[in-house]
Amino acid sequence: MNKKFPIHPAKPERVCWGCDQYCSIDSMACSNERSPHPVELFGEDWLAWGDNHQHDQKPADPPIKPGNEFQNQANK
Repeated sequence: MNKKFPIHPAKPERVCWGCDQYCSIDSMACSNERSPHPVELFGEDWLAWGDNHQHDQKPADPPIKPGNEFQNQANK
């Protein structure tokens, strides 16, 4: 189970955010370089911008019923 990612941590510069371990900068287990939190890179409103909103997308193909995989491929 993954840890819940903190959106606005109190002291983001004290933690490496590269994996689910969230190690302190003096005892990183996964790498030797600290991964910054998005709030450090993009500012306090980092969650509000970007490609988080789905718009102008065509609907997905309907699910394939079991046993009909090859029939749908032949029709395309």
